[in-house]
Amino acid sequence: MLIGAAVLAAALAGSVVTVNLASAATDVKVTASIKVTGTFDGGGKRYIGSGKLGSGGQAEGQDPLFDLAAGATLKNVVLGAPAADGVHCAGSCKITNVVWQDVGEDAATFRGNNATVVIDGGSAASASDKVFQDNRGAGGSVTIKNFKVSNFGKLYRSCGNCSTQAARKVTIQNVTATSGKVIAGVNTNFGDVATLKGNHIGSIPTCWLYTGNNTGAEPVKTGTGPNGKNCIVS
Repeated sequence: MLIGAAVLAAALAGSVVTVNLASAATDVKVTASIKVTGTFDGGGKRYIGSGKLGSGGQAEGQDPLFDLAAGATLKNVVLGAPAADGVHCAGSCKITNVVWQDVGEDAATFRGNNATVVIDGGSAASASDKVFQDNRGAGGSVTIKNFKVSNFGKLYRSCGNCSTQAARKVTIQNVTATSGKVIAGVNTNFGDVATLKGNHIGSIPTCWLYTGNNTGAEPVKTGTGPNGKNCIVS
């Protein structure tokens, strides 16, 4: 079915919206990253990688379908398959009612110092590894709320081996998750803090704790679950 007025009205009201594979009213082929400054409202259209963005692989370093400048907002967009590296935020950004039908390399990647990122509403499915990759420098925060996710590795991962590391904060609230490995991966040695509250995640582990590094080596997993300092659950 096509996206109807009722679905879009729900999206604009901030409800969690899950769009089926055949739901997008119009498919848009993306052959080069769409640069976004200000606000981009997709109106429920589905964007699909094509050309160099259409491999559908999991290789690191792919370009995104949407490249958000600092301060940009992306809303009411469906990312179909293939989705390349999803969405990049160069700094603070808002991602509202965005649906990833089949996550590519990652759904979204965050960068920049003092960057505040808010993901509100929407959903993601079929992320073989990470959904949201946090590569930010010092300051700011990430908030993920009113979101649905299924068939995934990690919903959130603070970069474990970036060349520049910092303490990163994330709040995960009112998320419904099914068939996942873990909700958040954080680095205890860099002072990361993940706060989880009001989520519906069943038996999925809340956090995996790591010792991160800045050398590019694989980070070492050191524990699981809340510890009252780096992983706080209510």
